[in-house]
Amino acid sequence: MDDGKVKMLDEAATKPHERLGAYLANDMETVNHLIRERMASKHAPRIPEVTAHLVEAGGKRLRPMLTLAAARMCGYDGPYHVHLAATVEFIHTATLLHDDVVDESGQRRGRPTANLLWDNKSSVLVGDYLFSRSFQLMVETGSIRVLDILANASATIAEGEVLQLTAAQDLATTEAIYLQVVRGKTAALFAAATEVGGVIAGVDEDMVQALNAYGDALGISFQIVDDLLDYWGGDATGKNIGDDFRERKLTLPLIKAVAAGDAGERAFWARTIEKGEQNDCDLDHALELLNKHGALEATRLEALAWADKAKTALDVLPDHPIRQMLSEIADYVVARVN
Repeated sequence: MDDGKVKMLDEAATKPHERLGAYLANDMETVNHLIRERMASKHAPRIPEVTAHLVEAGGKRLRPMLTLAAARMCGYDGPYHVHLAATVEFIHTATLLHDDVVDESGQRRGRPTANLLWDNKSSVLVGDYLFSRSFQLMVETGSIRVLDILANASATIAEGEVLQLTAAQDLATTEAIYLQVVRGKTAALFAAATEVGGVIAGVDEDMVQALNAYGDALGISFQIVDDLLDYWGGDATGKNIGDDFRERKLTLPLIKAVAAGDAGERAFWARTIEKGEQNDCDLDHALELLNKHGALEATRLEALAWADKAKTALDVLPDHPIRQMLSEIADYVVARVN
C-alpha cells in the first residue's frame, strides 16, 4: 500500500484499530461472510439466532484483525488467514457465551445477554457448537502447528477461567496467580491470534515468537486496564465504578492493596471480598485504601509496562504500515489510564 493511501486511512479513522480495520477492510469482509456461513445450522435454528445476537452486536473485532494483520505484515497472500481469523472470533464468541452464564450476566455491549434472552442451556450449547466450528476451520488450513497453537489456547482459556473461580475471592491470591488468570482468560487468545498469522505466512521462528510475545503482552495490558477502570471508570469510559468490588473480584488493584494493608485493613477485605458482607459505604472505604497504598497508580504503571513490552516485541518484524498500527494499538489500549 502506498503512502498516499495510508495517509487517507489515517484521516478517515482516528483510532488505531479503526485504521487497521480500514486497511484490512477487504479481508474483514471475507471473514464476516465466512463467519455468517459457518454459524448457520440446517437442523437447529436456535444456533444462528443466538450466535447472531452476539456476533452482530458490534465490538472492535480486534482479535481476528490481529490474525489478518500478522499474516499480511508477514507477506502472506493465500486464503487461510481468513479461516484463522474466523476461528479466533468463534473461540472468542464461545467464551463470551460461557462467561455470561458463569457470571450470571444480564448485559453485554449494552444489550441483553444471550442467556437472558434465551436460557443458560442454549448459551452453553451454542458456545460448544462454536468451539466445534472453530476446530473445523483450523483443520481446513492443513497446518498441524496452527491446530496445536489454537487448541492449546482454547485449553488455556478454559483453565484460566476455572482458576479465576477459586482465586477471585481468596485473599491469598498473589500477583503471580492473577497474571496466570489473565494470561489464560485474555492474553492466550491475543497471543494465538497473532502467532498463527506468522505461522501461516511461513516466516522465521524468531518472528513467530515475536508475534506471540506481542499478543501476550497486549492481552495482559488490555486486561489490567480493564480491571483498573473498574475503580477509575465512569460515564466517559463506559464502566461503572466498583462493579468488580461488588461482585467480589480480587483483581490487581485489590491484590496490591491487600498485600500492603495492616491487620485491620485485611479484616475489611476479608469481610467484603471473601465473605461478601458489604454495606453502602464500603466501596468508598475500598477506594480510600487503594489510594492510600498507591495501588491504582502501581496498577497503571504495570499496564503501561506491558504495553511497552508489546511494542518492543514488534522490533524484529518487517518494516510495514501494519507494524506501526500494531504499535499504536498497544498505546491505545493504555490511553484511557495514561
